[in-house]
Amino acid sequence: MKNQINIQNKKAKFEYHLLERFTAGMQLVGTEIKSIRAGKASIKEAYCIFESGEVWIRNMHITEYGNASFYSHQPRSDRKLLLNKKEINKIEKFLKVKGNTIVPLRLFISDKGWAKVEIAFAQGKKIYDKRHSLKEKDDKRSMDRAMKKL
Repeated sequence: MKNQINIQNKKAKFEYHLLERFTAGMQLVGTEIKSIRAGKASIKEAYCIFESGEVWIRNMHITEYGNASFYSHQPRSDRKLLLNKKEINKIEKFLKVKGNTIVPLRLFISDKGWAKVEIAFAQGKKIYDKRHSLKEKDDKRSMDRAMKKL
């Protein structure tokens, strides 16, 4: 299968300091995978929580599948992330510290056809950090323009 679906959270790099990344599978029900394969999902407002020994992704929007009958899914329900025990314990320890969060960066279809989500440990940026990021981005863009003229 081709890895054509690549839904990204572009704001995450601007809003957070990203520390460590993981790739996790998702437990989907009903017609959710068909909507994801159609590219009708959003992870812009999503975040991950640790609850009763499991990691869940909350507030991820998967649009209802158009050709489904009454067996359609809920668009914003919590979805379980499939990680191994070592990763779950690491996530639990990370989330105990105040100010830490886990954000999804990318939703994609693997080579085997499974829906996967790339998540990252994150700490929120301060306003001056965001300004610094914008300044670096502008500097890089102007340097690229200058190099292109040469």
